[in-house]
Amino acid sequence: MNKIDIEVSEVGPRDGLQSISQIMSTESKKRWIEALALAGIPEIEVGSFVPARIFPQLADTMEIAKFAKTIEGLKVAALVPNLKGAENAILAGVDKLTIPLSVSETHSMRNVNRTHDQMLDEVKRIVELIRDLPIDERPLIEGALSTAFGCTIEGSISEDRVVELAEALMEAGCSEVGLSDTTGYANPVQVKRLIGKVWDAIGRDHLTGIHLHNTRGQGLANVLAAVEVGLTTVDSSMGGIGGCPAAPGASGNIVTEDLVFLLEAMGLKTGIDFDKLLDARDVVARALPDVELYGFTPNAGLPLGSSLA
Repeated sequence: MNKIDIEVSEVGPRDGLQSISQIMSTESKKRWIEALALAGIPEIEVGSFVPARIFPQLADTMEIAKFAKTIEGLKVAALVPNLKGAENAILAGVDKLTIPLSVSETHSMRNVNRTHDQMLDEVKRIVELIRDLPIDERPLIEGALSTAFGCTIEGSISEDRVVELAEALMEAGCSEVGLSDTTGYANPVQVKRLIGKVWDAIGRDHLTGIHLHNTRGQGLANVLAAVEVGLTTVDSSMGGIGGCPAAPGASGNIVTEDLVFLLEAMGLKTGIDFDKLLDARDVVARALPDVELYGFTPNAGLPLGSSLA
């Protein structure tokens, strides 16, 4: 396998689809995930284990996760907001559980109906569940610090509070934490500073990834800042679909296609075949004809002489 410098984690099948009204068919989701894997995407967040009445767009997550697990070499991730979700994710055999903990407690109540203390207790119960599994069957547990850079409900977020909750997640038994700019508030200076503070508290090995939104056009600038200081995993969504239903005005994940071009143009290897990535985009365009797909690179094409061409 060729060396990969930056891992692109595709979150469109979860974060993208939960934020649009049109429901993608199960067969289309399978074709999309298969096409993404064929393009070389190493990790895909395939869905969220939540009640169908809350997110009917993700009602088939169990079937999708089991299908994704049949694709050799693909790391399958899923979001789980509670113990029940974790139990279902384990039944599906996922490789990574992402547990959302909003630094904004108001957002946490709106998103998962739990306070910080209640969510940390839920994390501990999930960790106990995982520890009862054979070692080779235990998924990685990521505590995702949502609204880490600002909140559309509360406004500014204390960086000290971000650090405190990162430490609390690790003490509760998480394998790692991730920083999420849920509302698109972050700027590059802030990204570098907060990464450094969290690293000082829990160690570089326990924070390797970041989830960014392009709500205010800062997404790729923030990627560059994160990569410059040493993060090695970046979340993105094909066509930039997605946002956060619990945060008003929080739209726009960073575009996978533009992210791959940025990284490769800088000489950082992603292991992704761009032509095949565009084939995966075509799957989404056909399945969601009423949903606008974003991205400068897919529209402009690759520049003459690009290593991706």
